[in-house]
Amino acid sequence: MPRTIIPYNPRLKELAKRLRNDSTIGEILLWKELKGKQGYGYDFHRQKPLLNYIVDFYCFELNLIIEIDGQYHNHEEVYRLDMIREQELEKYNLTIIRFTEMEVRKDMPNVLRTIEQHIEKLNTNNI
Repeated sequence: MPRTIIPYNPRLKELAKRLRNDSTIGEILLWKELKGKQGYGYDFHRQKPLLNYIVDFYCFELNLIIEIDGQYHNHEEVYRLDMIREQELEKYNLTIIRFTEMEVRKDMPNVLRTIEQHIEKLNTNNI
């Protein structure tokens, strides 16, 4: 399957770099599981600019985005903006899965199981 090139705002590159250097504990823990093709044999990138957004983790081979939501995501306005963002990203046939910061910190086995199930589902759909 040919790779879909997703445009991004080049002005976000510097911010993405800063975010990689200023990761949350949950992002660091999940990155330890996903980096270097440890993520089920797939190459994940962190703090990746896509469109006018920066996503926490992205795998272009699977068209998969993984987001870790901090406590600020409990606010209605942030939730509404997240939904708009998801709709725009889904136009590029991207799958987005979300975890809370606490889920990643306290229940990594279930987070990894959920990611694995999504990967299996995406692989089944692409056969």
